[in-house]
Order: sequence, then structure tokens, then C-alpha cells
Amino acid sequence: HCGHHHEHDEECHCGHHHEHDEECHCGHHHHHAEEVFSSWGTETINKYSIDEITNILKELMDEHKYGIILRAKGIVCGENGEWIHFDYVPEEPVVRTGTPDITGRICVIGSHINNDEIAKLFRI
Repeated sequence: HCGHHHEHDEECHCGHHHEHDEECHCGHHHHHAEEVFSSWGTETINKYSIDEITNILKELMDEHKYGIILRAKGIVCGENGEWIHFDYVPEEPVVRTGTPDITGRICVIGSHINNDEIAKLFRI
């Protein structure tokens, strides 16, 4: 569900944007980013608090532990029966409550991401 690889072009905070700028003259070389960026996604019935999700998103800024996270988004069940939507880009995480979904979904996109540590962080 998470085919959002194209979005990183708008918000390349990864420090690697100069690489594709060098070959960006015709605007058609972005497909090589598929090789550089990977994604981790899961469905979960876990319940989370807004504080916990906020802290998780802050944790994702730790590049040494989790890799270079460019984007994380999801919807998870909150402890009080509400649904928590989150949308993370570096330095600007957004967490809010919103409309319910059938099951929780989490998607993390980045470079050299550590799937095991991310799964632990979300208690998956």
C-alpha cells in the first residue's frame, strides 16, 4: 500500500540530494532511487497512546540506530478507542487523532533502515 517512493524527491532531507541532482537534467532519472530507498511496513492491532507515538517519531531521528528515515506514516488504534494518525518527515512529525480504519498500518521509508530496530520500537 505504501508506494510513496516518489515523495522523497520533494523533501530530500537525507543529505543525498546532490547525487540525483547531478543526473537530473532531463528529470527522468529518479527511478534509481528505488535502489537507494527501502521501506518497512506492517499491519498491527497494537494500541498506542499519542505520547508513545510522539516519542517513537522522535526516536526515529536517531540515524545510528534506525537508519536515515525520510518518511513514516500510519494510522494506529489509540488506547482510548480513538485512532491516531501520524505523518513523519525529519524535524516535523505530525500526530493527530482522526477517522477510524479497519486495522492499524505503519509505513517507514528511508535509506539503510534497520527493520529490526524499527519493529522493536513499534512493539511489532
